[in-house]
Amino acid sequence: MKEIVVAGGCFWGVEEYFYRLKGIIATSVGYANGNYLNPTYEEVCQGKATHAEACRIVYDENIITLEQILEHLFRFIDPTSINKQGGDIGLQYRTGVYFIDENDEIIIKQFIAKEQLKYSQKIVVEVEKLRNYSLAEEYHQKYLQKNPNGYCHVNLGLIQEHEKK
Repeated sequence: MKEIVVAGGCFWGVEEYFYRLKGIIATSVGYANGNYLNPTYEEVCQGKATHAEACRIVYDENIITLEQILEHLFRFIDPTSINKQGGDIGLQYRTGVYFIDENDEIIIKQFIAKEQLKYSQKIVVEVEKLRNYSLAEEYHQKYLQKNPNGYCHVNLGLIQEHEKK
């Protein structure tokens, strides 16, 4: 099993998207790469905490690779948008890939360099070692499963049938 943390705007839709994929063992949402540990949602929204809303993904690398996870992320984000995805605007909605395994950094950077060739604008997805990661409050976990009509900027229809659990 491997782990990676991704940020792609509001974490509700990001989590639901990845949770539906074959090879994803577990997901949870939290706050990543901010200025201190254990911020509250209110502190993140108010800008006191500088974290990104993020999704921690535990995956079976024999079924889904890191490159495939990144391909999925790039399906539903605008990688050239700074601090904005869908209708959400703010520092917490920035895009990022936060690695735990140092060996993943080169894979991520190579993937983004290849993706950059498809864009005229610069890709602004953060690539950093994971730090100050804290789980979000319980009501955010699997939010769209608990609230099927909840807001989601992520197009869940982008998942192809053969990619679903």
